[in-house]
Amino acid sequence: MFVAVISLTLLGSALGLFLGFAARHLEVEGNPLVAEIQAILPGSQCGQCGFPGCAGAAQALADRNAPVTLCPPGGRAVVQALALKLGMEANLSDVADNVPMMAEIKEEICIGCTRCFKVCPTDAIMGAAQQIHVVFREACTACGKCEEVCPTESVKLQPILVSIQSWYWNKPFAGGAI
Repeated sequence: MFVAVISLTLLGSALGLFLGFAARHLEVEGNPLVAEIQAILPGSQCGQCGFPGCAGAAQALADRNAPVTLCPPGGRAVVQALALKLGMEANLSDVADNVPMMAEIKEEICIGCTRCFKVCPTDAIMGAAQQIHVVFREACTACGKCEEVCPTESVKLQPILVSIQSWYWNKPFAGGAI
């Protein structure tokens, strides 16, 4: 028993040292512009821009393969920040400045089919088969995917009414005032 403990300890230590060495000396440097663009994007990973996530969208923006108006949840503020960061002109007339939205489930017509939370990219919907589902306000990005797949139309995007509980102060952009 003592030999097994010592041998596993030595093996774990050797593998840990090897992984530490590999992480330090074999690290691949990324494009710092991609990281800066990704910090500007909302980070909801909703896919409304046509890319699998905000990292893919940031890479496309850094490569100049996508317009700065690609992020619908970001609205005009994100478009302006991206245009400023990339030194591009942004046509804000094409960007809808929507009010914040959130998915809402009408419990009286929800049949518990589980289609909505299977397509939710942020896991904002919780429920189980044949049970009522609920939407977590903090996680919902209003991408509308749940609304599209609901067979009973019990999921609808509703504007978030500003109240004392839902109001928050927006964080300033790292790039300066817009």
